[in-house]
Amino acid sequence: MSLTVRQLLNHKTSGIYAIRPDASVLEALELMAREDISSVLVMEGEALKGIFTERDYARKVILRGRNSRDTVVRELMTSQLLTVTQEQTIEDCMSLMTNKHIRHLPVMEGDKVLGLVSIGDVVKSIIAGHEVTIQQLAGYIAGDLKT
Repeated sequence: MSLTVRQLLNHKTSGIYAIRPDASVLEALELMAREDISSVLVMEGEALKGIFTERDYARKVILRGRNSRDTVVRELMTSQLLTVTQEQTIEDCMSLMTNKHIRHLPVMEGDKVLGLVSIGDVVKSIIAGHEVTIQQLAGYIAGDLKT
């Protein structure tokens, strides 16, 4: 059985990090540095408006010679978001991330944000699943499993 997004979120220790659309890019970067994260959701109250990532910063601020203090997140955020639900599988996330070349997927229930799944979360989950399979196979080979 495949791990679901719900199960992954239940094991995550970090919460939802968000910033207002009118916050400066510098504020977003400070939050990201403080929490050691590579993206923040952009929200107005409970409404998801977009996402701001390190990639957005590198491509839309640094390369364009903009100023982090004077530029607001709304100007640079990605607003056309792909999202997932809690019922989707980790494999669904991996496929979506790979095919669309994205690293973060907000988890939604209707209009409510429940969390954020990163490519790191997905890879760790898949590796953990493989480790369990390897242990089971090693036990089987060693004759430890009942048949």
